[in-house]
Amino acid sequence: MKSEDTRNLFLAIALSVLVMAAWQYFYAGPLYQREHQSQTQANTAAPASGAAPSAAPGAPGASIPGAASPPGGPAPSVAGTVAEVLAASPRVTIDTPSIGGSIDLKGGKFDDIILKDYRETIDPKSPNIRLFSPPGAPDAYWAETGFVSADAAKTPNLDTVWTADRQTLTVEQPVTLTWDNGAGLTFKRVISVDDKYMFTITDSVVNSGAAPATVQPFGLILRHGRPNVAGYSVLHEGFVGVIAGGDASQVALTLPVQEVTYAAIEKDTGRVRSFKGDGGWLGFTDKYWGSAVIPDQTAPIEARFSANGTVQPVDYQADFLGKEQTVAPGASFETKTRVFAGAKEVSTIDNYETNLGIKKFSLMIDWGWFWMITIPMFRLLDAIYKVVGNFGVAILIVTVLVKLAFFPLANRSYQSMAKMKKIQPKIAALKELYPDDRAKQQQEQMELFKREGVNPVAGCLPMVIQIPVFFALYKVIFITIEMRHAPFFGWIRDLSSPDPTNVFTLFGLVPWDPTALPAVGHFLHLGIWPLIMGVSMFFQMKMNPEPADPVQKTMFSWMPVIFTFMLGTFPAGLVIYWTWNNTLTVIQQYYIMTKAGVKVELWDNLFKLFARPQPKTPGV
Repeated sequence: MKSEDTRNLFLAIALSVLVMAAWQYFYAGPLYQREHQSQTQANTAAPASGAAPSAAPGAPGASIPGAASPPGGPAPSVAGTVAEVLAASPRVTIDTPSIGGSIDLKGGKFDDIILKDYRETIDPKSPNIRLFSPPGAPDAYWAETGFVSADAAKTPNLDTVWTADRQTLTVEQPVTLTWDNGAGLTFKRVISVDDKYMFTITDSVVNSGAAPATVQPFGLILRHGRPNVAGYSVLHEGFVGVIAGGDASQVALTLPVQEVTYAAIEKDTGRVRSFKGDGGWLGFTDKYWGSAVIPDQTAPIEARFSANGTVQPVDYQADFLGKEQTVAPGASFETKTRVFAGAKEVSTIDNYETNLGIKKFSLMIDWGWFWMITIPMFRLLDAIYKVVGNFGVAILIVTVLVKLAFFPLANRSYQSMAKMKKIQPKIAALKELYPDDRAKQQQEQMELFKREGVNPVAGCLPMVIQIPVFFALYKVIFITIEMRHAPFFGWIRDLSSPDPTNVFTLFGLVPWDPTALPAVGHFLHLGIWPLIMGVSMFFQMKMNPEPADPVQKTMFSWMPVIFTFMLGTFPAGLVIYWTWNNTLTVIQQYYIMTKAGVKVELWDNLFKLFARPQPKTPGV
């Protein structure tokens, strides 16, 4: 081998290793660690039912100075555990098929929400997911609705103690809260809830005084401290909302949904983004959970995303303020607001958008720029799952359907690859004929391609086709809660998490955690399915024609190794898809190449190895 080729060879190996190392160190490793920690750490807060009476001592600071604004300001410092804070004030218990928790009668806050159908880990005894927590508890997170006024004393605030007409809020029985300000205004709040995650709050005020009163409806969600986020570039976590009419403080965005990360809002001038429009919704989105305040969809509102504080824990607030209303003596005014607090189930979110007329509420789920592929992919997977009862099996079936859909196009590509592989001896002969003239080699190769009717780049087409499908499936597996804790077979009990086995622990026989090693531990998460995927990719690469360039040949040889480690921390469902797709591709390519008269030595040798030996004929 010439010195130039040798240098290129080592350069290719170095680049391959560098790519793998950079991916693992800066991306897959840290993300795996976060996922691993989130699976192993339990939320210490929550009783599952939330039935105990409770409340939060203290409250956020006063309203923002100036004109009437949604309440805001710093949340109180941690005063105790969730249970201790909940026990400090009177509460109305929430008891529905999907939600447990309570409403704080001091301030009328929605600050105690537990999701009955979801747990922290796949262990059925692990704690239920706690979404909302009261002010004064760790990770405080709550919602409010009501009225504000330039004269704050005339409207309810977080120190107001409401009177409830019953002790428990259920799907069948709404709760009515009342408060008289002692100055001629009586406020009433009727709270109802469905069997999922939507509260409907009807706030009204009756003016029995001698002077008119001016009020403005508002809704807000406040989150105390930046939550732990997955940090994946394909997933948005943070502020989210759809405000018809655009962005009042900045250039209007091209997408209908407003998505702002926690870090981004802290860098904004004034640490606030303002929007104006009619209706819509706004709140926060996590990977699987979301919250939103939803005004009347025809009412003009001013909305904002904001951050209050310069050091963590910062208070992040999403709020809206409705149109000012003057209530004359003897008159009344009523407004309806909804609060969503729950799991981002696709069917549930879609039903809210359709049945309640909430504008673009389906964008609470981050389908991404390629939603036109991602959403149909989910629909197909979900439909098959409802028949077979296993999302892993559904992934296998969808892979077959995709292969069938692209079968004609892929066949033409594989036929071109077969022709390319067939003329490999002629290409090798050209190299021997012109060993020192690269330009002549390339010229003669192009003439050879023309004579044989070979397109050297046509073999890449199946991979190019697979990329958007792969990305769509990755997005579906990663973002949809339907995939969370979905089992396959054997040791795969959660398709949305990495394969839990590890070759570096002899698949659990050695009692140590190599992923905990500083700096290099994330390299050492390599389960059974990623290994199977690497083997399937190796066989697939062997089916393809070898590149003429030695550098490319070396890089292609390293690809199965690189992808094995890269996919080691990917969701198991995605690795299973990739393995199955590689297997189907190898079978398809072998059939086409054999039919085209191409001898596939690797597979022929394997078949001879495992084939049953034929008995010898006597006398021969």
